[in-house]
Amino acid sequence: MLPDRRYHSRVMTYSMPPGTQLSLFSPGSAGSPWPVRRSARARRLSARVFVDGRVEIVAPVRATAGRIQEFIDRHRQWIEKRSGEAGAAAASIEQPFPPAAIDLAAFGERWQLRSTEGPSRLRVVAPGVLEAGAGPTGRAGLQPQLLAWLVGHARQRLGEALREAAQQHGFSFSRLELRRQRTRWGSCSARGTISLNVCIAFQRPEVMQYLLVHELAHTRHMNHSPAFWACVASCCPDWQSCDRELLQGWRHVPGWVFR
Repeated sequence: MLPDRRYHSRVMTYSMPPGTQLSLFSPGSAGSPWPVRRSARARRLSARVFVDGRVEIVAPVRATAGRIQEFIDRHRQWIEKRSGEAGAAAASIEQPFPPAAIDLAAFGERWQLRSTEGPSRLRVVAPGVLEAGAGPTGRAGLQPQLLAWLVGHARQRLGEALREAAQQHGFSFSRLELRRQRTRWGSCSARGTISLNVCIAFQRPEVMQYLLVHELAHTRHMNHSPAFWACVASCCPDWQSCDRELLQGWRHVPGWVFR
């Protein structure tokens, strides 16, 4: 639990990385997506991160809204990082492997995973059907193959979606990078390189579109200023609900992605 450093001296410090990044959710002007609980026992502001990734801000009864928002803004990166790690860890424990099917909601796809007696190499045998034999390496050898397939498939589909979104809304970018991260959904560099987290493939299409618009908007505004959010809203009117949904986005990511 992270306390307000004005009342407690042991607070982690850090520096922001280059570029503008969208973490588990964005620090927009709509306020905190985390629930705030006022407690008569609380003597200082604190952030609680639960084992499933949920976050709760605990505030003294008399803490003003401005003071609460200031605390959240100051410690947002720490909270996001711990929330993402906890959520991903919880998912990896709860979900069995190998999966019977892989749901890539962002693309409207469901892939069945069949087991055969042949070679252990993973391959696409039909639209929406993956097949892998037990082989000598068994389950341990299947996970990296599934991950490689996911990254390759998502790169193609996200690349297509990003180009379409850029053309539709009049943006331009230099290139796309795909990453597998626990705490970042996307980022945009000053040179126009957009990085997307492969885990966005497991979110709803509307949430994926919001992420694309969010990062494309950074090609014009390398900040989270009112002008940036106005740009996002002009392309994605329901951005606030999608932004909040990303807070729980790790619940849709299967555990084998991070094993």
